[in-house]
Amino acid sequence: MFDTLKILYHQGKQFIPNVRTAQVPGIFRGRPLISLQTVDEAALTSLCPMRAITANPVAIDLGKCTFCGACAQQFPDKISFTTDYKIATNQRESLIITAGDQTPIQINHQAVRPEIRSLFRSSLKLRQVSAGGDNSCEWELNAANNVQFDISRFGIEFVASPRHADGIVITGPIAHNMAEALQICYDAMPHPKIIVLVGTDAISGGLFADSPAVNRSFLQNNTVDLYIPGNPAHPLTFINGVLSLIGA
Repeated sequence: MFDTLKILYHQGKQFIPNVRTAQVPGIFRGRPLISLQTVDEAALTSLCPMRAITANPVAIDLGKCTFCGACAQQFPDKISFTTDYKIATNQRESLIITAGDQTPIQINHQAVRPEIRSLFRSSLKLRQVSAGGDNSCEWELNAANNVQFDISRFGIEFVASPRHADGIVITGPIAHNMAEALQICYDAMPHPKIIVLVGTDAISGGLFADSPAVNRSFLQNNTVDLYIPGNPAHPLTFINGVLSLIGA
């Protein structure tokens, strides 16, 4: 009994009462800040194997970034990562953070399709498709529905059949052998339906962006409603992003 109480004391409360104000550990890398300090921009941009950092002015594309932190480690006076996990948006260009910009990443409410909020505000069923993912984002999406984060309290749930779904959640760069399956899954969903991209691989292709094994034509032919960056994306990033999209 005493040992059990000790464990409970050290672990604290596991359930997160308010996912909108929850704090994450200081080691978490969320929205980056880029100062106006002058640095060797060529050296800075060459650090990133993802080509997520561009120069003149220095900018970081969170849709390509793996949040490895190498840029902040090598140029700590230029780049730092905050613990701001609310980095989901419905506009791809909003994921590009430029030097001196400290504006939080948000949903552009004017760009949200009216039917999303009129139909899905209190109930949203999602079908997740791992289109060549490495299972890291898939694990975090699974965690979003555990007893700690409990996304289902908002009426948001993952379902097994696309015919029961209101939207599709895509992880992975969309491997060539998953492209047709992804399209079939999407076509099976009733209208209206939403598309959510979760993780660096899904948003930009990640390390596999230029690979001949990747087929991203699905994204060229359909409109994405929500981009949720991360490598992998944190459950709080996913939950807050979806809640902001549906206006809950």
